[in-house]
Amino acid sequence: MRGRCSAGQKVLASLVIRLALAETFCLNCGILVLDEPTTNLDGPNAESLAAALLRIMRDRKGQENFQLLVITHDERFSQLIGQRQHAEKYYRVTKDDHQHWN
Repeated sequence: MRGRCSAGQKVLASLVIRLALAETFCLNCGILVLDEPTTNLDGPNAESLAAALLRIMRDRKGQENFQLLVITHDERFSQLIGQRQHAEKYYRVTKDDHQHWN
């Protein structure tokens, strides 16, 4: 990968490897946390990551203890993975004009 991939491709590869390791070594893994996973990704790669996360959500839907926590400022990405048919609960945290959290 060195010298042949963009920063976004390296980030995506890193995320894919981490997801694969979690899937392989964490039998009945209860929680998966991603902090700003689309920071260095272009649109198509962010959509590919969202599709992969949706597959994981679908595959783990019957698992009692599975939770996916994604911290992101990417509105499009959050809309893709936060669709009601895929997520049981979906929370959005924002600030109002007075800098109070909603």
